[in-house]
Amino acid sequence: MISDIGKLLQIIENQLGWGDAATWQSKDFEILNQLIFEKTKVSLSASTLRRIWGRVEYNHLPSATTLDTLSQFAGFENWRAFLKTNSERHKAAKTANHPVGKSNFTSYLKISAVILATVLVGIFVSFWITRTRADISPDNYVFTSQRLAKGIPNSVIFNYDASSSPTDSVYIQQSWDPRTKTLVGKGMHQFTSVYYEPGFYQAKLVVGGKVVKQHKLMIPTKGWLGLIENKPVPFYLKPADFVFKDVMQYNVGPIWAKNTGLQSQVPVTKYYNVGNFMPVPLTGFSFSTLVKNEYSEGSAACQFVHVSLITDGFPIIIPLSAKGCVSELNMISVNWIISGKTTDLSAFGIDFSDWVLVSCKNTGNKIQYFINNKLAYEAPMPSYEVKIVGMGFSFQGTGAVKKIELKSNAKMEFNAF
Repeated sequence: MISDIGKLLQIIENQLGWGDAATWQSKDFEILNQLIFEKTKVSLSASTLRRIWGRVEYNHLPSATTLDTLSQFAGFENWRAFLKTNSERHKAAKTANHPVGKSNFTSYLKISAVILATVLVGIFVSFWITRTRADISPDNYVFTSQRLAKGIPNSVIFNYDASSSPTDSVYIQQSWDPRTKTLVGKGMHQFTSVYYEPGFYQAKLVVGGKVVKQHKLMIPTKGWLGLIENKPVPFYLKPADFVFKDVMQYNVGPIWAKNTGLQSQVPVTKYYNVGNFMPVPLTGFSFSTLVKNEYSEGSAACQFVHVSLITDGFPIIIPLSAKGCVSELNMISVNWIISGKTTDLSAFGIDFSDWVLVSCKNTGNKIQYFINNKLAYEAPMPSYEVKIVGMGFSFQGTGAVKKIELKSNAKMEFNAF
Protein backbone atom coordinates (compact mmCIF):
# COMPACT_ATOMS: atom_id res chain seq x y z
CA MET A 1 0.00 0.00 0.00
CA ILE A 2 2.85 2.37 0.84
CA SER A 3 4.33 1.95 -2.65
CA ASP A 4 0.90 2.70 -4.15
CA ILE A 5 0.68 5.90 -2.12
CA GLY A 6 4.14 6.88 -3.36
CA LYS A 7 3.05 6.38 -6.96
CA LEU A 8 -0.05 8.51 -6.40
CA LEU A 9 2.04 11.31 -4.90
CA GLN A 10 4.42 11.12 -7.87
CA ILE A 11 1.49 11.55 -10.26
CA ILE A 12 0.36 14.66 -8.36
CA GLU A 13 3.91 16.07 -8.33
CA ASN A 14 4.17 15.59 -12.10
CA GLN A 15 0.82 17.28 -12.66
CA LEU A 16 1.77 20.27 -10.52
CA GLY A 17 5.17 20.72 -12.17
CA TRP A 18 6.64 22.34 -9.07
CA GLY A 19 9.86 20.34 -9.16
CA ASP A 20 11.18 17.98 -6.47
CA ALA A 21 8.72 17.83 -3.54
CA ALA A 22 11.69 17.79 -1.17
CA THR A 23 12.23 21.46 -2.07
CA TRP A 24 8.62 22.53 -1.44
CA GLN A 25 8.15 25.25 1.16
CA SER A 26 5.34 25.60 3.72
CA LYS A 27 3.47 28.00 1.45
CA ASP A 28 3.53 25.41 -1.37
CA PHE A 29 1.57 23.00 0.83
CA GLU A 30 -0.89 25.80 1.64
CA ILE A 31 -1.36 26.43 -2.08
CA LEU A 32 -1.82 22.69 -2.69
CA ASN A 33 -4.43 22.67 0.07
CA GLN A 34 -6.41 25.33 -1.80
CA LEU A 35 -6.02 23.62 -5.20
CA ILE A 36 -7.27 20.31 -3.79
CA PHE A 37 -10.24 22.04 -2.19
CA GLU A 38 -11.15 23.85 -5.42
CA LYS A 39 -11.19 20.59 -7.39
CA THR A 40 -12.63 18.14 -4.84
CA LYS A 41 -14.47 20.42 -2.35
CA VAL A 42 -12.64 18.54 0.42
CA SER A 43 -10.09 20.36 2.57
CA LEU A 44 -6.85 18.57 3.43
CA SER A 45 -4.90 20.87 5.74
CA ALA A 46 -1.37 21.93 4.91
CA SER A 47 -0.11 20.02 7.98
CA THR A 48 -1.84 16.84 6.74
CA LEU A 49 -0.24 17.26 3.31
CA ARG A 50 3.20 17.77 4.87
CA ARG A 51 2.77 14.51 6.82
CA ILE A 52 1.72 12.60 3.70
CA TRP A 53 4.74 13.89 1.79
CA GLY A 54 7.02 12.86 4.65
CA ARG A 55 7.99 16.36 5.73
CA VAL A 56 6.79 15.63 9.27
CA GLU A 57 7.40 12.33 11.06
CA TYR A 58 4.13 10.37 11.21
CA ASN A 59 3.85 6.59 11.58
CA HIS A 60 0.24 6.10 10.48
CA LEU A 61 -1.31 5.52 7.08
CA PRO A 62 -3.57 8.24 5.62
CA SER A 63 -7.30 7.84 6.18
CA ALA A 64 -9.61 6.49 3.47
CA THR A 65 -11.06 9.99 2.98
CA THR A 66 -7.59 11.47 2.48
CA LEU A 67 -6.64 8.79 -0.07
CA ASP A 68 -9.94 9.24 -1.94
CA THR A 69 -9.42 13.01 -2.06
CA LEU A 70 -5.85 12.76 -3.34
CA SER A 71 -6.94 10.22 -5.95
CA GLN A 72 -9.74 12.52 -7.14
CA PHE A 73 -7.30 15.42 -7.34
CA ALA A 74 -5.01 13.25 -9.49
CA GLY A 75 -7.89 12.50 -11.87
CA PHE A 76 -9.22 9.16 -10.56
CA GLU A 77 -12.72 8.47 -9.27
CA ASN A 78 -11.40 7.41 -5.86
CA TRP A 79 -8.56 5.46 -4.17
CA ARG A 80 -10.02 2.10 -5.23
CA ALA A 81 -10.11 3.24 -8.87
CA PHE A 82 -6.48 4.37 -8.64
CA LEU A 83 -5.42 1.02 -7.15
CA LYS A 84 -7.22 -0.84 -9.95
CA THR A 85 -5.59 1.27 -12.66
CA ASN A 86 -2.19 0.96 -11.02
CA SER A 87 -2.60 -2.82 -10.63
CA GLU A 88 -3.57 -3.22 -14.30
CA ARG A 89 -0.50 -1.26 -15.37
CA HIS A 90 1.68 -3.41 -13.14
CA LYS A 91 0.22 -6.67 -14.54
CA ALA A 92 0.66 -5.46 -18.10
CA ALA A 93 4.29 -4.62 -17.42
CA LYS A 94 4.84 -7.96 -15.69
CA THR A 95 3.32 -9.88 -18.61
CA ALA A 96 5.49 -8.01 -21.05
CA ASN A 97 8.58 -8.83 -19.00
CA HIS A 98 7.80 -12.56 -18.65
CA PRO A 99 6.66 -14.19 -21.94
CA VAL A 100 5.72 -17.88 -21.56
CA GLY A 101 6.95 -20.93 -23.54
CA LYS A 102 10.21 -21.97 -25.17
CA SER A 103 8.76 -21.39 -28.63
CA ASN A 104 8.65 -17.72 -27.76
CA PHE A 105 12.38 -17.55 -27.13
CA THR A 106 12.98 -15.27 -30.10
CA SER A 107 10.15 -12.99 -29.06
CA TYR A 108 11.57 -13.06 -25.55
CA LEU A 109 14.95 -11.85 -26.81
CA LYS A 110 13.29 -9.07 -28.79
CA ILE A 111 11.17 -8.00 -25.85
CA SER A 112 14.19 -8.14 -23.55
CA ALA A 113 16.10 -5.91 -25.93
CA VAL A 114 13.24 -3.43 -26.02
CA ILE A 115 12.99 -3.46 -22.22
CA LEU A 116 16.75 -2.97 -21.88
CA ALA A 117 16.64 -0.06 -24.31
CA THR A 118 13.70 1.45 -22.43
CA VAL A 119 15.53 1.14 -19.12
CA LEU A 120 18.64 2.77 -20.57
CA VAL A 121 16.57 5.59 -22.05
CA GLY A 122 14.81 6.01 -18.69
CA ILE A 123 18.15 6.18 -16.88
CA PHE A 124 19.39 8.73 -19.40
CA VAL A 125 16.25 10.86 -19.15
CA SER A 126 16.32 10.70 -15.34
CA PHE A 127 19.99 11.70 -15.35
CA TRP A 128 19.29 14.48 -17.85
CA ILE A 129 16.37 15.89 -15.82
CA THR A 130 18.42 15.77 -12.60
CA ARG A 131 21.38 17.38 -14.34
CA THR A 132 19.13 19.98 -15.96
CA ARG A 133 17.50 20.99 -12.68
CA ALA A 134 20.92 21.13 -11.01
CA ASP A 135 22.11 23.46 -13.80
CA ILE A 136 19.15 25.85 -13.35
CA SER A 137 20.28 28.76 -11.20
CA PRO A 138 17.81 31.59 -10.47
CA ASP A 139 20.68 34.07 -10.83
CA ASN A 140 20.70 33.42 -14.59
CA TYR A 141 17.10 34.55 -15.14
CA VAL A 142 15.19 37.82 -15.26
CA PHE A 143 11.45 38.18 -14.67
CA THR A 144 9.52 41.44 -14.23
CA SER A 145 6.08 42.74 -15.16
CA GLN A 146 4.46 46.02 -16.13
CA ARG A 147 0.79 46.96 -16.00
CA LEU A 148 -0.37 49.00 -18.97
CA ALA A 149 -3.09 50.86 -17.07
CA LYS A 150 -4.89 51.23 -13.76
CA GLY A 151 -8.31 49.72 -14.15
CA ILE A 152 -10.07 46.67 -15.53
CA PRO A 153 -9.62 45.00 -17.96
CA ASN A 154 -5.86 45.38 -17.75
CA SER A 155 -3.04 44.03 -19.89
CA VAL A 156 0.23 43.06 -18.21
CA ILE A 157 3.51 42.75 -20.07
CA PHE A 158 5.82 40.13 -18.58
CA ASN A 159 9.47 40.80 -19.40
CA TYR A 160 11.75 37.81 -19.03
CA ASP A 161 15.13 36.42 -20.00
CA ALA A 162 15.28 32.62 -20.02
CA SER A 163 18.01 32.31 -22.65
CA SER A 164 20.16 30.36 -20.15
CA SER A 165 17.56 27.60 -19.90
CA PRO A 166 18.96 24.14 -20.76
CA THR A 167 15.43 23.09 -21.80
CA ASP A 168 12.52 24.40 -23.87
CA SER A 169 10.25 23.89 -20.84
CA VAL A 170 9.83 27.58 -19.99
CA TYR A 171 6.49 28.74 -18.58
CA ILE A 172 5.01 31.93 -17.23
CA GLN A 173 2.50 31.23 -14.48
CA GLN A 174 0.18 34.18 -13.93
CA SER A 175 -0.76 33.34 -10.33
CA TRP A 176 -0.32 30.70 -7.62
CA ASP A 177 -2.66 28.44 -9.62
CA PRO A 178 -0.59 26.10 -11.89
CA ARG A 179 -3.52 25.98 -14.34
CA THR A 180 -2.58 29.52 -15.42
CA LYS A 181 0.76 28.40 -16.87
CA THR A 182 1.56 29.31 -20.50
CA LEU A 183 4.47 27.88 -22.48
CA VAL A 184 6.71 30.67 -23.79
CA GLY A 185 9.74 30.70 -26.07
CA LYS A 186 13.03 30.64 -24.17
CA GLY A 187 14.55 32.87 -26.85
CA MET A 188 11.75 35.44 -26.54
CA HIS A 189 11.61 38.20 -23.95
CA GLN A 190 7.99 39.33 -23.62
CA PHE A 191 4.61 37.77 -22.94
CA THR A 192 1.35 39.71 -22.58
CA SER A 193 -1.77 38.66 -20.68
CA VAL A 194 -5.17 40.25 -20.01
CA TYR A 195 -6.71 40.31 -16.53
CA TYR A 196 -10.50 40.71 -16.51
CA GLU A 197 -10.91 40.91 -12.73
CA PRO A 198 -8.80 42.70 -10.11
CA GLY A 199 -6.84 41.00 -7.36
CA PHE A 200 -3.43 40.19 -5.97
CA TYR A 201 -1.41 37.57 -7.83
CA GLN A 202 1.92 35.73 -7.51
CA ALA A 203 3.48 35.60 -10.99
CA LYS A 204 6.18 32.98 -11.63
CA LEU A 205 8.80 32.07 -14.20
CA VAL A 206 9.07 28.26 -14.28
CA VAL A 207 12.03 26.57 -16.02
CA GLY A 208 12.32 22.79 -16.23
CA GLY A 209 9.64 22.42 -13.58
CA LYS A 210 11.50 24.73 -11.18
CA VAL A 211 10.32 28.20 -10.12
CA VAL A 212 13.34 30.40 -10.79
CA LYS A 213 11.76 33.83 -10.31
CA GLN A 214 8.50 35.10 -8.84
CA HIS A 215 7.01 38.40 -7.78
CA LYS A 216 3.78 39.86 -6.47
CA LEU A 217 1.43 41.54 -8.92
CA MET A 218 -1.54 43.66 -7.95
CA ILE A 219 -4.26 44.39 -10.50
CA PRO A 220 -6.04 47.45 -9.03
CA THR A 221 -9.31 49.20 -9.74
CA LYS A 222 -10.12 52.84 -10.35
CA GLY A 223 -12.27 53.31 -7.29
CA TRP A 224 -15.24 50.91 -7.22
CA LEU A 225 -15.64 48.36 -10.02
CA GLY A 226 -18.93 46.58 -10.66
CA LEU A 227 -19.45 43.62 -12.96
CA ILE A 228 -21.74 40.71 -13.74
CA GLU A 229 -19.84 37.43 -13.99
CA ASN A 230 -19.63 36.04 -17.51
CA LYS A 231 -17.03 33.95 -19.37
CA PRO A 232 -14.66 34.82 -20.88
CA VAL A 233 -15.38 38.55 -20.46
CA PRO A 234 -17.62 39.94 -17.68
CA PHE A 235 -20.34 42.56 -18.21
CA TYR A 236 -18.91 45.75 -16.68
CA LEU A 237 -21.24 48.19 -14.94
CA LYS A 238 -21.13 51.97 -15.14
CA PRO A 239 -20.35 53.49 -11.70
CA ALA A 240 -23.39 55.75 -11.97
CA ASP A 241 -25.59 52.65 -12.15
CA PHE A 242 -24.48 51.09 -8.84
CA VAL A 243 -22.50 53.64 -6.76
CA PHE A 244 -24.73 56.03 -4.79
CA LYS A 245 -24.18 58.42 -1.89
CA ASP A 246 -25.25 56.09 0.93
CA VAL A 247 -25.29 52.64 -0.66
CA MET A 248 -23.82 50.45 -3.40
CA GLN A 249 -26.45 48.38 -5.23
CA TYR A 250 -27.54 47.37 -8.73
CA ASN A 251 -30.78 46.25 -10.31
CA VAL A 252 -29.65 43.27 -12.39
CA GLY A 253 -33.04 42.80 -14.07
CA PRO A 254 -32.63 45.03 -17.16
CA ILE A 255 -29.22 43.74 -18.27
CA TRP A 256 -30.23 40.14 -17.53
CA ALA A 257 -33.33 40.53 -19.71
CA LYS A 258 -31.43 42.11 -22.61
CA ASN A 259 -28.60 39.52 -22.78
CA THR A 260 -29.85 36.06 -23.72
CA GLY A 261 -26.48 34.60 -22.70
CA LEU A 262 -27.33 35.34 -19.07
CA GLN A 263 -30.90 34.08 -19.04
CA SER A 264 -30.03 30.40 -18.63
CA GLN A 265 -28.18 30.99 -15.36
CA VAL A 266 -28.51 33.05 -12.20
CA PRO A 267 -26.35 36.17 -12.57
CA VAL A 268 -23.52 36.82 -10.10
CA THR A 269 -22.94 40.50 -9.34
CA LYS A 270 -19.56 41.60 -7.97
CA TYR A 271 -18.22 44.85 -6.52
CA TYR A 272 -14.46 45.44 -6.06
CA ASN A 273 -12.15 48.08 -4.65
CA VAL A 274 -8.45 47.14 -4.87
CA GLY A 275 -5.29 49.19 -4.40
CA ASN A 276 -6.95 52.45 -3.41
CA PHE A 277 -5.79 52.64 0.22
CA MET A 278 -2.57 51.97 2.10
CA PRO A 279 -2.10 48.24 2.86
CA VAL A 280 -3.52 47.33 6.28
CA PRO A 281 -1.70 44.64 8.32
CA LEU A 282 -3.86 41.84 9.69
CA THR A 283 -2.27 42.44 13.09
CA GLY A 284 -4.65 44.82 14.85
CA PHE A 285 -7.15 45.11 11.97
CA SER A 286 -10.94 45.31 12.16
CA PHE A 287 -13.53 45.36 9.38
CA SER A 288 -17.29 45.77 9.26
CA THR A 289 -20.04 46.29 6.69
CA LEU A 290 -23.78 45.91 6.14
CA VAL A 291 -24.93 43.69 3.27
CA LYS A 292 -28.23 42.52 1.84
CA ASN A 293 -29.01 40.00 -0.91
CA GLU A 294 -31.94 41.36 -2.91
CA TYR A 295 -32.55 38.45 -5.28
CA SER A 296 -34.11 35.06 -4.57
CA GLU A 297 -35.83 34.08 -7.82
CA GLY A 298 -35.74 30.52 -9.18
CA SER A 299 -32.47 28.70 -8.49
CA ALA A 300 -31.13 31.69 -6.53
CA ALA A 301 -33.11 30.62 -3.45
CA CYS A 302 -29.89 30.10 -1.46
CA GLN A 303 -28.96 33.79 -1.93
CA PHE A 304 -25.20 33.14 -1.67
CA VAL A 305 -23.05 36.14 -0.68
CA HIS A 306 -19.27 36.41 -0.29
CA VAL A 307 -17.61 39.27 1.58
CA SER A 308 -13.89 39.24 0.74
CA LEU A 309 -10.80 41.00 2.02
CA ILE A 310 -8.12 40.77 -0.66
CA THR A 311 -4.62 40.44 0.81
CA ASP A 312 -1.07 40.17 -0.49
CA GLY A 313 -1.35 36.43 0.22
CA PHE A 314 -4.46 34.28 0.37
CA PRO A 315 -7.75 36.14 0.95
CA ILE A 316 -10.33 36.25 3.69
CA ILE A 317 -13.70 35.14 2.30
CA ILE A 318 -16.76 35.28 4.57
CA PRO A 319 -19.71 33.32 3.08
CA LEU A 320 -23.40 33.91 3.76
CA SER A 321 -26.54 32.15 2.56
CA ALA A 322 -30.15 31.43 3.39
CA LYS A 323 -30.38 29.24 6.50
CA GLY A 324 -31.18 26.04 4.58
CA CYS A 325 -28.04 26.21 2.42
CA VAL A 326 -25.21 26.51 4.96
CA SER A 327 -23.81 23.05 4.13
CA GLU A 328 -22.80 24.46 0.74
CA LEU A 329 -20.76 27.29 2.27
CA ASN A 330 -16.97 27.42 2.08
CA MET A 331 -15.00 29.92 4.12
CA ILE A 332 -11.37 31.02 3.71
CA SER A 333 -9.38 32.60 6.54
CA VAL A 334 -6.07 33.35 4.78
CA ASN A 335 -4.36 29.94 5.01
CA TRP A 336 -7.35 28.03 6.40
CA ILE A 337 -10.22 26.63 4.33
CA ILE A 338 -13.40 25.70 6.21
CA SER A 339 -16.12 23.62 4.57
CA GLY A 340 -19.76 23.73 5.63
CA LYS A 341 -19.94 19.99 4.96
CA THR A 342 -17.48 19.18 7.73
CA THR A 343 -17.83 22.22 10.02
CA ASP A 344 -20.85 23.86 11.66
CA LEU A 345 -21.23 27.15 9.77
CA SER A 346 -24.89 27.59 10.73
CA ALA A 347 -24.12 31.05 12.14
CA PHE A 348 -23.59 32.21 8.56
CA GLY A 349 -27.16 31.23 7.62
CA ILE A 350 -29.03 34.52 7.25
CA ASP A 351 -32.51 35.97 6.90
CA PHE A 352 -31.93 38.57 4.18
CA SER A 353 -35.20 40.39 4.77
CA ASP A 354 -33.10 43.00 6.60
CA TRP A 355 -29.53 44.29 6.51
CA VAL A 356 -26.88 41.92 7.90
CA LEU A 357 -23.88 43.23 9.86
CA VAL A 358 -20.72 41.32 8.89
CA SER A 359 -17.51 42.00 10.80
CA CYS A 360 -14.14 40.49 11.65
CA LYS A 361 -11.11 41.49 13.67
CA ASN A 362 -7.76 40.34 15.00
CA THR A 363 -7.83 39.40 18.67
CA GLY A 364 -4.58 38.02 20.04
CA ASN A 365 -3.47 35.13 17.84
CA LYS A 366 -6.89 34.65 16.23
CA ILE A 367 -9.16 36.20 13.63
CA GLN A 368 -12.72 36.38 14.92
CA TYR A 369 -15.76 36.55 12.63
CA PHE A 370 -19.10 38.02 13.70
CA ILE A 371 -22.60 38.05 12.20
CA ASN A 372 -24.90 40.72 13.66
CA ASN A 373 -22.39 41.19 16.52
CA LYS A 374 -22.49 37.47 17.48
CA LEU A 375 -19.29 35.42 17.27
CA ALA A 376 -19.73 33.01 14.33
CA TYR A 377 -16.25 31.54 13.92
CA GLU A 378 -12.62 32.09 14.80
CA ALA A 379 -9.44 30.90 13.10
CA PRO A 380 -5.70 31.14 13.83
CA MET A 381 -3.75 34.16 12.61
CA PRO A 382 -1.18 33.30 9.92
CA SER A 383 2.39 32.93 11.19
CA TYR A 384 3.70 35.40 8.59
CA GLU A 385 2.89 39.03 7.81
CA VAL A 386 -0.20 39.58 5.66
CA LYS A 387 -1.66 42.91 4.54
CA ILE A 388 -5.13 43.82 3.26
CA VAL A 389 -4.97 45.60 -0.11
CA GLY A 390 -8.59 45.53 -1.25
CA MET A 391 -12.08 44.16 -0.79
CA GLY A 392 -14.82 42.51 -2.83
CA PHE A 393 -18.50 41.63 -2.54
CA SER A 394 -20.17 38.87 -4.55
CA PHE A 395 -23.94 38.24 -4.75
CA GLN A 396 -25.86 35.39 -6.33
CA GLY A 397 -28.34 37.57 -8.23
CA THR A 398 -27.72 41.06 -6.88
CA GLY A 399 -27.25 42.80 -3.58
CA ALA A 400 -26.47 45.98 -1.67
CA VAL A 401 -23.59 47.15 0.54
CA LYS A 402 -23.20 50.09 2.89
CA LYS A 403 -21.29 51.37 5.94
CA ILE A 404 -17.93 49.83 5.03
CA GLU A 405 -15.20 50.43 7.62
CA LEU A 406 -11.62 49.11 7.68
CA LYS A 407 -9.44 50.04 10.66
CA SER A 408 -5.89 49.40 11.83
CA ASN A 409 -5.48 49.50 15.63
CA ALA A 410 -8.75 51.47 15.88
CA LYS A 411 -7.57 54.06 13.31
CA MET A 412 -9.83 54.40 10.28
CA GLU A 413 -7.97 53.44 7.08
CA PHE A 414 -10.88 53.18 4.63
CA ASN A 415 -14.61 53.81 4.77
CA ALA A 416 -17.42 54.16 2.23
CA PHE A 417 -21.19 54.67 2.09
